[in-house]
Amino acid sequence: MQRTLLLAKIHNCTLTGANINYVGSISIDQVLLDTASILPYEQVQVVNSANGQRFITYAIPAPANSGIIELNGAAARLGIIGDRLIIMTYGQFTLEELKHYSPTVVIVDEKNQMLEVRNYDDLLSKL
Repeated sequence: MQRTLLLAKIHNCTLTGANINYVGSISIDQVLLDTASILPYEQVQVVNSANGQRFITYAIPAPANSGIIELNGAAARLGIIGDRLIIMTYGQFTLEELKHYSPTVVIVDEKNQMLEVRNYDDLLSKL
């Protein structure tokens, strides 16, 4: 049996743009993608803390150190510039894999610059 758990999260980032005319996705600063180990085109769940919207799309890289977090396509209607977002990925694990697993949480400031990287390896230590 496999369980679905959080792989990575970019916490409390600020929406910097919304491009309704783009085909789709969310653009994320390459440094944040790399730090969270989120791959280009990987499925992400986005939670908008300002309006409660939750949706699934895929990540695409924005220029490194740009601070860009931009909703594209239809998702552009689900937030306005300045909204705070949480971006998450999930993975499926066996109980054996979970013994050596820890999610990565990237905490950013209001300009989407990294403040801290946390690994929650203690949460699963009782398995």
